[in-house]
Amino acid sequence: MSQSNTLARVDADLVAGRVPMARQRLRGLVSSFPYDLTLRRRLAEVYRLYGDAAEAGRWMYLEEDRSAEETAAFEQRYGTPGWRMKALAWRGPEALAATAFAAGQLAAVRTACAERLGHPVDWDDPDSYAADRGEEADAPEPGGWTLSGVVAGAGALAGTVVMVGVWVLGVISLFS
Repeated sequence: MSQSNTLARVDADLVAGRVPMARQRLRGLVSSFPYDLTLRRRLAEVYRLYGDAAEAGRWMYLEEDRSAEETAAFEQRYGTPGWRMKALAWRGPEALAATAFAAGQLAAVRTACAERLGHPVDWDDPDSYAADRGEEADAPEPGGWTLSGVVAGAGALAGTVVMVGVWVLGVISLFS
């Protein structure tokens, strides 16, 4: 599916209140197009819908007009430069960044990580900075339970129960 088609689906998901689906689609796009800052910005907007300042700060980290509060929340949640490198999901050299500010941010994080570890690190070699991620590298992505997630899950469960009930009644009527 093309980027424009996926973005159209993101828009439709948001209009329909399917925020988790929109988030998932945008995460996939950022993974496929890590240099596209507009996709990162859109993902930050979705995380703001959740009220998750740290994740909004994560995806706005390469933007000059980012929020100081969101940036601080991101840096606190992802406490080491190595963990931030992993969280930023960048690939390739900083020169591929769309803006000088983004390139500077990426270089600063990579340099801080290299200084902390005492050896060069590379965006394309997660093993080169794995030692700076500590236990946090294995932590699940923040999010947890949300009211909308619980409601959606309950709806899906109710729908499944109804479908099974209809199937059982159909089977019973075959043998009656």
